[in-house]
Amino acid sequence: MTTCDSTAAGTGPEPGNVASGATAGTAAVGAAGALAGTAGTAGAAGAAGPARPGTSAAGEEPAPRLWALLREDVETVLAKDPAAASRAEVLLYPHIHALWTYRAAHWLWLRGRRTTARALSLLARAVSGIEIHPGARIGRRFFIDHGTAVVIGETVRIGDDVMLYHQVTLGSVGWWKDLRRPSGSRRHPVVGDRVVIGTGASVLGPVTIGEDSRIGAHSVVLDDLPPSTRVVAAASAALPPLAVAASSPAPAPLIFSEGTHTS
Repeated sequence: MTTCDSTAAGTGPEPGNVASGATAGTAAVGAAGALAGTAGTAGAAGAAGPARPGTSAAGEEPAPRLWALLREDVETVLAKDPAAASRAEVLLYPHIHALWTYRAAHWLWLRGRRTTARALSLLARAVSGIEIHPGARIGRRFFIDHGTAVVIGETVRIGDDVMLYHQVTLGSVGWWKDLRRPSGSRRHPVVGDRVVIGTGASVLGPVTIGEDSRIGAHSVVLDDLPPSTRVVAAASAALPPLAVAASSPAPAPLIFSEGTHTS
């Protein structure tokens, strides 16, 4: 587990006004044609400077057309999950439902239709168990295996080829700290390209996870990580079998100077 009080600065959420009265379903249809464009720019990082997750030194990776992007999402699951036997089966994955709905919600969010975007996000959460804030930015070939109880906050920035497992949280460190930050400050992590985050891990606050890093299951990360870092949580200790423990003599009580004791 790593701990720190990071002060990395970054960009805030995209500006926008309260959404109009359009229904979530109608807005999703209107947004579908722009999904490919949003994926091409979604890797933008919140950290200051020219280097951003989802980009190279030459610039952002060109966005594919809509159907090419959807096909790429399906092929990503087939490449990374041995349990995926066919494209038809992949279409039943909660990750696919959450990701495709997020793309439509993000398109709406950037255009100020925030209430409708949040409605789509809520629908995706109910269907998939994955909560992705429509203000987050996510790059290409993103994959959440299993998916249940994943939380991705508003100012998260995720690069390309990132993989998360279930119960991962990319969140903030608490509203009592966020309220002390300047208006528009980043509150959530930036995750670089090709990062893998294991089951139950939490990456909290405006930290930056360098590309090609691996964060093990149940780790808690509160500090910036340089590229290619490996983080592991402490393994659980193995105790003696119950029969052996029952036959062992009880430990002597601890005696304190005040005359009280505990065992």
